[in-house]
Amino acid sequence: MKKIMSIVLMAMMILTLAGCGKGEGESAAPGQGTSEGKKVIVMGTNAEFPPFEYREGEKVVGFDVEIAKKIAEKLGAELEIEDMSFDGLIPALEAGKIDFIAAGMSITEDRKKNVDFSKGYYTASQVIITLKDNTEIKGPEDLKNKTIGVQLGTTGDEEAQKVEGAQVIQFNAAYAAIMDLQNGKLDAVVLDYEPARNFASQNDKIQILPVELTQEEYAIAVKKGNKELVDAINAVLEEMKESGEYDSLVNEYFAKE
Repeated sequence: MKKIMSIVLMAMMILTLAGCGKGEGESAAPGQGTSEGKKVIVMGTNAEFPPFEYREGEKVVGFDVEIAKKIAEKLGAELEIEDMSFDGLIPALEAGKIDFIAAGMSITEDRKKNVDFSKGYYTASQVIITLKDNTEIKGPEDLKNKTIGVQLGTTGDEEAQKVEGAQVIQFNAAYAAIMDLQNGKLDAVVLDYEPARNFASQNDKIQILPVELTQEEYAIAVKKGNKELVDAINAVLEEMKESGEYDSLVNEYFAKE
């Protein structure tokens, strides 16, 4: 009898251990429930791109985060944010580590090969940033043979790579390129207009040249074939625009000075 009881107790212990899933601090798989049964949706971003996404203390905040909150709300899910390098976002999406990308990501034909995009939600452009005392660089043609800073994997990076004779220095964060520009290590930085404007408003040593290198649309990226999520995101964007909430966010985050 003792032997039988011991075997039963051991079996119960094994079943109990097998029933313990993730540790208390671990996240559930993207789009699935937590140990408490809540549905979780994971936004991938690079929180180095104000005002779209940036850090306030430990929190990731910004224009894209507000849209992501609405997406999670519509799906009845808890929003989780994964902050990573911009060039790692699409591989993370393809690997199923995140559910969607909201990171000021422009729609390009190359990216469309690997992800599906929502409708565009913001019209953007690439601009040139120089020091205010730089009288040599006045437009794109003056970037030839210059040292240009860019954020790795962005459309600004792609544009700079096309410049004849340019040495393109890639950074994981845009602010690091701005710092090197200030310190005389770069001749110029190519960056999206809104982050560029944000940096320029806080730094009286730099200027944005009055010329646009591109016109592009930001959109939210999801894994190839996930039409259900694309449709849900598009519905949220449409609802926000119809209700006036989208315009309120634009005024809050992009109010012109």
